Amino acid sequence: MGIYHNVSDAIAYIASDDLWIEGSAIQQLHTTANLPGMRRVVGMPDLHPGRGYPIGAAFFSLGRFYPALVGNDIGCGMALWQTDILTRKYNADKFEKRLAELDDSAEEAWLEEHLPEGLIQHPWRSALGSIGGGNHFAELQQVDQVFNTERINFAGLDTQHLLLLAHSGSRGLGQSILQHHIASFSHNGLEEGSDDAMRYLTEHNDALAFARVNRQLIASRILQQVRATGHSVLDVAHNFVESCCIGGQQGWLHRKGATPDTCGLVIIPGSRGDYSWLVQPVPSEASLCSLAHGAGRKWMRTECKGRLSGKFSPQQLSRTELGSRVICRDKQLIYEEAPQAYKSAESVINCLVQAGLVEPVARLRPVLTLKTRGGKSA
Repeated sequence: MGIYHNVSDAIAYIASDDLWIEGSAIQQLHTTANLPGMRRVVGMPDLHPGRGYPIGAAFFSLGRFYPALVGNDIGCGMALWQTDILTRKYNADKFEKRLAELDDSAEEAWLEEHLPEGLIQHPWRSALGSIGGGNHFAELQQVDQVFNTERINFAGLDTQHLLLLAHSGSRGLGQSILQHHIASFSHNGLEEGSDDAMRYLTEHNDALAFARVNRQLIASRILQQVRATGHSVLDVAHNFVESCCIGGQQGWLHRKGATPDTCGLVIIPGSRGDYSWLVQPVPSEASLCSLAHGAGRKWMRTECKGRLSGKFSPQQLSRTELGSRVICRDKQLIYEEAPQAYKSAESVINCLVQAGLVEPVARLRPVLTLKTRGGKSA
């Protein structure tokens, strides 16, 4: 049964009997809870270890906040687009061929035409429209099952046409902001109201906006490449910090791989060979107003190739058990991001349902997943 495991007044995580959570991730929750000013930390069902701090968690502090908890991919999130691609007319060979020809980076001429005015002079403008490496992707999806027709209709979703999901963030911009911060302040955090805190928040908010535009441009490039059109249905970040009132106290809510429950419908993706779930959040302070942001890793990246290369070639991993296809020229990454390396998305959703945090709206099946062609880091 999906329940809150309250380790202490300050530490909790959400898990069920059929959802394994690594001990080192729980230990990292303890590490985070011991930071000065930290009041409460909550691990989501997709909790897994990160570099020093856990991924798939929310953290609430008073008096100071911690950029290191947000991490280097400030503003990373999920954008869902409704396309005009009729599911019954979808041609897998044709779409795979067209998207395989799409470069990782947008051409300068294309950016000149499509960049918002405020970003034309941005120092990181050349990264806009690119997915990046790691677990970032774009994916065409088909509505596989509907649990709440009223909510689907209200959101303006059309079950006869494919959807496009883009998962990416602020690219090198977020990385540069964190590196500069760590070089100056290590992991000590920033006192609220200080000049340094205000400076970081300005840069952080720039990265949030940059990441949102990046997802829009990724979707525009893909739709253009397959000669389709579409419109944005939702865009929700899962790596950021914000001023927030929890339990009557005004403090700082950090989310590292945690989806806010205050934005209306959200999408919780599976791996490239698993279903994604469109859900209606049920807001709750017990979960620090947060939800899982995906299935969550089960294996470390470094062990994936060793576990899988004897059983599967990269070509075999470009086809999934759900009948979908994967475009990924990076042979290391296709092993690191294999569906086997992730938890079951349904087990994560079931856990959230049993904890009373979400109501499923629809299940989405992957059709074609696009990742980086290789050679560049996120």
